[in-house]
Amino acid sequence: MIRPDEKLLENWKNQTKSSVKSVEDRLLLDEVGVEVNTGILYNTNLAAFSVQQQRVRLPIYKNRDVILYLIEKYQTLIIFGETGCGKSTQIPQYLLEAGWADKQKICVSEPRRVAAVTLATRVAEERASILGHEVGYVVRFDDFTQSDKTRVKFMTDGILVREIMKDPLLNQFSVVIVDEAHERNVNTDITLGLLRKIIAKRPELRLIISSATLDAKEFHNFFNINDSDDPSRNTSFILSVEGRTCPVDVFHLKRPIPDYVKASVITAINIHRTEPPGGDILIFLTGQDEVINCCDMLKEESKKLTGYDRLWVVPIYGALPFKDQIKVFDSSPSGTRKVTVATNIAEASITIPGVVYVIDCGFVKMRALHPDTGIESLMIVPISQASAQQRSGRAGRIRPGKAFRLYPESEFDKLRPFTVPEIQRIHLAPALLQLKALGINNVLRFHYLSRPPAMSMSRGLELLLALGVYMDVMCFLYALAIDEDGKLTSPLGVQMAELPLPPMHAKALLVSGSLHCSEELLSIMAMLQVQDIFLSPFGSKHKAEVMKRKFSVEDGDHLTMLNVYTCFTEAGKTQRWCSEHYVNYKGLCRATEIRAQLLTFLRRFKIPIVSCFGRLDAIDRIKQALVSGFFSCAAKLDHTGTYRTIRENFPLKISKGSALMYRNEYPKWIIFNEVMQDSMRDITTIDPEWLYELAPHFYEYGTAIYGNLMVNTADGILLKAFCAIHIRKQFPIYEGLFIMSRDLLHSYSLKNVGLTAAL
Repeated sequence: MIRPDEKLLENWKNQTKSSVKSVEDRLLLDEVGVEVNTGILYNTNLAAFSVQQQRVRLPIYKNRDVILYLIEKYQTLIIFGETGCGKSTQIPQYLLEAGWADKQKICVSEPRRVAAVTLATRVAEERASILGHEVGYVVRFDDFTQSDKTRVKFMTDGILVREIMKDPLLNQFSVVIVDEAHERNVNTDITLGLLRKIIAKRPELRLIISSATLDAKEFHNFFNINDSDDPSRNTSFILSVEGRTCPVDVFHLKRPIPDYVKASVITAINIHRTEPPGGDILIFLTGQDEVINCCDMLKEESKKLTGYDRLWVVPIYGALPFKDQIKVFDSSPSGTRKVTVATNIAEASITIPGVVYVIDCGFVKMRALHPDTGIESLMIVPISQASAQQRSGRAGRIRPGKAFRLYPESEFDKLRPFTVPEIQRIHLAPALLQLKALGINNVLRFHYLSRPPAMSMSRGLELLLALGVYMDVMCFLYALAIDEDGKLTSPLGVQMAELPLPPMHAKALLVSGSLHCSEELLSIMAMLQVQDIFLSPFGSKHKAEVMKRKFSVEDGDHLTMLNVYTCFTEAGKTQRWCSEHYVNYKGLCRATEIRAQLLTFLRRFKIPIVSCFGRLDAIDRIKQALVSGFFSCAAKLDHTGTYRTIRENFPLKISKGSALMYRNEYPKWIIFNEVMQDSMRDITTIDPEWLYELAPHFYEYGTAIYGNLMVNTADGILLKAFCAIHIRKQFPIYEGLFIMSRDLLHSYSLKNVGLTAAL
């Protein structure tokens, strides 16, 4: 058995012997000390009934007529319902049955890809129809609908924004449902702001906002178009839907633990050994690496168990192929207990049947923009109290359940009540690009449910401006993504907005044709959309590392990705080849699909599809295309062995999984794709000359002082201007933004987004 540190184990024992109930001692065999707090309630399971019987017995069914009445009377209906009440699958069907899709369609927006796909699949099953006919889904790089047959379209909120780009008033829809609105990702907030504008112009359009946990009053105030004190003139209504519940006991550790992945394995194994058969386990971790490691450890530990039912370990995370994600919905075979190891994707977006026990690590991985440096990092931070309640609520669906939180109750009391909306903590360039593509040129006056920090707005606008200027080596292409009036230019700005890629990725791909390397950039950009190509199975880590080293290119990770993709295609795209070389077969197949779709965009844009293979300067051309997109993410090695970003002089290090770790010495100049904590990921070596050659609008040689602001320099390369100065000159309409942005920079500190401890 895996056992925790003996000294820590002893402390846990001493702290818990006199205070816990017998169930805790029996459950964890004195390996993990807990204290109990009861009172969370949750739904029962309906699996014993037929599909139609389940529909009638769902808690939301008794509200069916009320919902249909309210959607006739009010333009916006806000439905607050406990997880499992049936709102996500039943409301679209109630509307369909009531005739709301006779002439138009019903749109259901979900925050996650897996939710959109699984809900569409379930609703189609309940309707006894073929998926993609009456009920279908649209997610990034995957459209499973038929324009003449589909009446209910499930989609991600990002796809809904793109629907609005094509159809600004959403004339094809009679009702728009925004599900799981409490997640408050940036696309959800942008969608809500756009829908507020649309319903003002289309009074006949109906909007339903549904969630398990949200501040309903905030949504009501945002959408209620009533300037009088007469409540009878309200256009928005709040409906609360009760759920059928079973009790869930919540346990906390007495002491913090150093390794929650290891503690999750210990807890799961002991639940399996001491609890009655028949109840499945759900473990919440922060990311793909942790999920995979936990699954490997559980499989190894389960082999040592004798005299117990088998353990069936199933992972689920965002990058997992859909056909593997849906395995979590399968029932456990007889004599088997299922253990699902998940990220926060299982918190609210999907409902996994059969779960009786929940293990919560207490952390989540989220993106956050550092207010002082402007660098967006993927960080592991404590969850909110609302998220903790959601996770605990996953237990007890078939009988009274138990939730084990791997942190003390005192730490729960310190958590934020709700997660900070994503729009207030991430880089806004992608969102602002979408708004401008929709014709919203003055993004300051857009109606945000939660207004973003001014400095985030200014940095987003600056990046859009910088990405929109490009002069290739032959000096014939010069274009702006946004013009003097703040509008998107054509074709570059419009094409960047249309590509289903982040702005920096889109820019690199769009300029690759003029550099005669579009074939290579298509492969690289497709690979960047797939996480963790290299596998490192438990027990075979050394072999996997040896194989990874064979693929590695000293120029960096982007060319290493290209190397893997090229070898994969030349080997016939077989699963056997991937297994032999420890690379992710399903991920590479997904990259192949994404590449094919990106290729259709380039052909429509009439960008040359050419390869630089065989040219003496092939590698330089590929790296120059990357620099044209990622020039703002440049860093230089200093004398201490630490990398410093060019703009902010912010210290960063190379991630352990980078191909650059195999070099004898680190390169002096690099660009990177993203930051995880304080580590750069997806790195490529560059020639610093390219920074001012390919981004003359952003870099130049020399030193200068603008006002009282010293611009950072490195080896003679100078940032051309501070964003406020440059954009104020280019766009007078944003003058007010930069007056307040510097004042808000420090007032909106990391403490406001709960990341102080993480830094």
